[in-house]
Amino acid sequence: MRYIDEEAIEKIALGAAVLGTGGGGDPYIGKLMAKEAIRKYGPVALISVEELRDDQLVVSVSGMGAPTVIIEKLPSEVEVTAPLEKLEEVLGRKVDIVMPIEAGGINSLYPIIVAAKKGLPVLDADAMGRAFPEAQMVTFYLDGLEASPVTMTDEKGNSVVLYPKDGIWSERLERVITIEMGGSSSLCDYSLLGKDIKNSVIPDTLTLAEKIGEYLLDGKGKEQLGIQKMLEELKGYRLFEGKITDIERNLSGGFTRGKAEFEGNHHDQGKAFTIYFQNEYLVAKEGEQLLCSTPDLIAVLDAETGFPITTERMRYGARVVVVAFPCHEKWRTPKGIGTVGPRYFRYNFDYQPVEELQKERKSCTV
Repeated sequence: MRYIDEEAIEKIALGAAVLGTGGGGDPYIGKLMAKEAIRKYGPVALISVEELRDDQLVVSVSGMGAPTVIIEKLPSEVEVTAPLEKLEEVLGRKVDIVMPIEAGGINSLYPIIVAAKKGLPVLDADAMGRAFPEAQMVTFYLDGLEASPVTMTDEKGNSVVLYPKDGIWSERLERVITIEMGGSSSLCDYSLLGKDIKNSVIPDTLTLAEKIGEYLLDGKGKEQLGIQKMLEELKGYRLFEGKITDIERNLSGGFTRGKAEFEGNHHDQGKAFTIYFQNEYLVAKEGEQLLCSTPDLIAVLDAETGFPITTERMRYGARVVVVAFPCHEKWRTPKGIGTVGPRYFRYNFDYQPVEELQKERKSCTV
């Protein structure tokens, strides 16, 4: 066990935004909220999966909604902690440990805010290893674990308790309620015992996020040194470097959807690239050639600082480096690909691992 302080928050916010693949909330907002909670209540204990006892109750705490909405409607401390309090009321017992459901600039830090206020430890793990846009896109769903009961709250003081039959119905019901709550909500789902958590989560993701953030902060302004260290850590690939020339972005069905177009520069001079997103970056192409697709991770980084740019923060003219990393092996199973692969998002092609795509691309340019 160790403790998360303000310095760690700075690094985790950056690294989690990289792993969040453009989604999971804005890292600037997340770190402000988490730092304030730690200043107010003190550092938060971070425990590993190995330290988790079989009988401990672990609950995920997160925010749901379109990233563009959350920027304009910042969640309060009361809103973030309310679903946990409601869940304890429903279950008739106290929660022992909280955890992030996904990696992201806000969703990795939501549990830390709650943990600081409630005096609880945070589990160094999540259920995606990245961010995905829908509630059933978690390793708990892959392993057949129940999301029910789900508690949801908003800034108006509304609270809702749901008992969905499975993860798919959890997404459908939560999404409709989130839209009615103004496009964003706070929630708790998957209240599970340690014995089930241990075999299902993706471990050490907060520690990994902190390490990535440290690389980027240390390498800031040093000719993309931080990006290179990060790529080595995550066994990743540099897809292209360029300038954003066009963005289509709209709010639809509770998601931020769209695409961004890029004009290559430096080694990619004269080439055209496109990224498609639904809260998170899902597909990257050079012309019609596929470079990477979900469930592998795509991150858009500022070319000067190496800091991640989320889908709602992309701007015309920004100079960026786009990178990709292999996803966790759980997402490469048949059920994993069926749940989060490109065909689920209605792209008309099958999933190919990013390392295979990059090998093919390299062989074509030799």
